[in-house]
Amino acid sequence: MTTVTIKDVAARAGVSPKTVSRVINGEDHVRPEIREAVQRVVAELNYRPNAFARSLSSSRSYLLGLFIDDPVSGYAADVQHGALLRCRERSYHLVVEPVELNQPDWKDHVRASIASLRLDGAIVAPPICDSAELIDLFRESGVPHVLIAPSAEPPDSGAVRMDDCGAAREMTDYLIGLGHRHIGLVQGPISHSASARREKSFRAAMAQAGIAVDEDAVLRGDFSFRSGLELGEALLDRADRPSAIFACNDDMALGVLITAMKLGIAVPQSLSVAGFDDSASSRAAWPQITTIRQPKAEMAAAAVDILVDPSFRKKSAGPESRLMLPHALVVRGSTGPA
Repeated sequence: MTTVTIKDVAARAGVSPKTVSRVINGEDHVRPEIREAVQRVVAELNYRPNAFARSLSSSRSYLLGLFIDDPVSGYAADVQHGALLRCRERSYHLVVEPVELNQPDWKDHVRASIASLRLDGAIVAPPICDSAELIDLFRESGVPHVLIAPSAEPPDSGAVRMDDCGAAREMTDYLIGLGHRHIGLVQGPISHSASARREKSFRAAMAQAGIAVDEDAVLRGDFSFRSGLELGEALLDRADRPSAIFACNDDMALGVLITAMKLGIAVPQSLSVAGFDDSASSRAAWPQITTIRQPKAEMAAAAVDILVDPSFRKKSAGPESRLMLPHALVVRGSTGPA
């Protein structure tokens, strides 16, 4: 198998190798039509620049870091997939770095990773994107960083998010529209800012509809399947159980669904179950779970685009590095009329 070189790409595109290099490295001063032609040829020839040679010839490593608290969760899998595919398209490489903020030496580990990897940028996933101490480490090291779904947007950080408030409200309004008045809520962990946003919108939608929230039916989980099982049993093994339960992620919704099956409660005939994320678990369940499609992979890909943009690396974050991506309500078989 013949190795494709930068000269092969240049010859096919009708430009110089230097121009190909500028396009691959995301540099300025390349006409849009030339950039598009080179990118098309790169894809056609499946050209992969030599990462070692690129890093030797410049001050950059072409390596991005994804910092995340739970690398094996369904959420993390989608984020990693989106970042990996976009890094491949942009001729970058991705390294995943777990960060456990509850460990006393977590700062030492992050500092060591930043120093040894020579990162060109960092993507920081929730909930650790809300750690001011972690963001300070990137700032001190001069590492450009983009936060996914943060509760706030520091002036020197890029940010990519979805409308958690609007999405949770849309789901609550949908359940109310089905005739449900006694709706339970399975929250996420208090450390996750999205949990607070989703609960706030749930309460606002209920209030606007003139429906009192049953405080005994608002329980806090930790986004795990196990907590969905436990809290599902707490909500359903009672005489005045809700007619619908909105779980703030799909893993917990699946736990509620399994608990309903164990207790002999028919879904959706006797109970509606809704989730959030549109993860693999929502599609693997039976009935499949009504949920909010969160653009997790797309948010990670957009974070890569921001980090490799030369303008972002040269100045503080501006409007072009603060993105809001759309969500969608996905209606499936787990919800029905009250």
